[in-house]
Amino acid sequence: MAGGKQTPRQKMINLMYLIFIAMLALNMSKEVLAAFGLMNEKLETSNTNMDANNASFFASLETKASENEEEYGELYEDAQQIKQLSDSYYSYLEGLKKEMTADLEDDKDYVVMDKSDYLDQKFFQGDNLGPEGKKFMDQINNYREGVINALPEGEFESLKTAVKTRFATGDEDGKVEKRDGTRQDWINYHYEGFPLVASLTKMTQLQADIKTTEQEVLKTLLEGELTEAVSLTNFASTLSAPKTAYYAGEKYDGKIIVSKTDKTSTPVKAELTLDGRPLTEGKDYELEAGGIKMLISAGTPGDHTVKGTMVFMQDGEEVPVEVNNTFATISMPNAAVISADKMNVVYRGVSNPMTISIPGIPDNKVSASAPGLSRRSGSNYIMNPGTGRSVTITASGTLPDGKGIRTSSEFRIKDIPRPSGTVRGESGSIKMPKNNLEIATVSAMLEDFDFDLNLAVSQFKFKVPGQPTVVVNGNKLDNRAKSALKRAGRGESVQIFDIQAYITNNKSYKLKKVSPVVVELTN
Repeated sequence: MAGGKQTPRQKMINLMYLIFIAMLALNMSKEVLAAFGLMNEKLETSNTNMDANNASFFASLETKASENEEEYGELYEDAQQIKQLSDSYYSYLEGLKKEMTADLEDDKDYVVMDKSDYLDQKFFQGDNLGPEGKKFMDQINNYREGVINALPEGEFESLKTAVKTRFATGDEDGKVEKRDGTRQDWINYHYEGFPLVASLTKMTQLQADIKTTEQEVLKTLLEGELTEAVSLTNFASTLSAPKTAYYAGEKYDGKIIVSKTDKTSTPVKAELTLDGRPLTEGKDYELEAGGIKMLISAGTPGDHTVKGTMVFMQDGEEVPVEVNNTFATISMPNAAVISADKMNVVYRGVSNPMTISIPGIPDNKVSASAPGLSRRSGSNYIMNPGTGRSVTITASGTLPDGKGIRTSSEFRIKDIPRPSGTVRGESGSIKMPKNNLEIATVSAMLEDFDFDLNLAVSQFKFKVPGQPTVVVNGNKLDNRAKSALKRAGRGESVQIFDIQAYITNNKSYKLKKVSPVVVELTN
């Protein structure tokens, strides 16, 4: 009865219907609130870890400044200023977050943080911004401009731009354009009417941006070389030589150098032994800028150890650096070494990287041949196998004594395995809502394959139960497929099959048939 008076029974039915809708909305709200809460926890954990890292960076810069005030003193002062700005702003946000959850029995019970009353009342007075809202805006604006002004001119311009973007508060008028084209104040756009847990997470993200800014500043001030470059006491010695192995009786012309070598640092003295035998300066080694040049014989085949101490001068005092390094001497080879970077298999349709070399012979004097084999540079080759099930690679070269070496090695040829179809990166049988499937990308991937190939999808078939099969060109649902999808019911399974995929940089290679994807609709 249109427009008639409702019976008590009809009123009860309408009321139960409204309660049912509210319960559905409440359940969805709880899931969203919990998701925000989990995100907030992850951000807080990340902030704690980054704070520890930043403290280590800052301590390293402080130590470096104390050792070389002329070079690092001004940088340390800049870092101190930015750290003070960061600590102040971070503490303000932390205090605000504690106020927001002060009245909650459990600050981890995110499903009850669905109201926006707290910040709405704290930040806003009617249509205007209240004192606390102005304070919030002043804090972010002062931090942004303070960091930018504290950074030196010149090489820090990209970092300044990043800070401006990270802590932007709208356009010049402090406005943000909404989806409907209207403009709204930045603080209203981000914090008015939002659930408490959402605003809490946004403030934790601001804290993460503070820690990121602090870390980028510290890294940039020392060009990423903080801990290793702090003090000579942290240097480690290493061996450097034109080649990694030497023949018996050959002169070893390598050097003992200091990691993160400062070319202006020359050891004042050294006490070294070779396999326990004392070495003599001038005869067995020479002191030079950045380390020690070795003049010893490579010795007999096997491992040899150089031990001892080299001494540097720092602030008028002698600073010892331990030396404990090993090098290997090998016998003259009589065969080439051929190895495939991806085991003893090469794949058809793929550029297979290979390393082909002969120990003791320069790469430019080693040659290798096989169908589909081409040299890239040095000992690096590319194999593009053709037909057949195997290919034989032959390498040859000439030793210093004039003796020739020629060695062959056989590799199996395999086809690229069958790709799997994917939707949203998932393969096989998956679940997702209609609206997600409607905008999802259909792709193909090679699971557990050693090569990272770029596969693209040009066509696929889309089947909804009770609807005609739709052939889709491209990798996303077209209008016909979307129309069929709208007719599918919750719990029904749609199929994506006959997926046509290809390798983007080798379209001529025909891939095996792509596995289909079955999507169960959740709404």
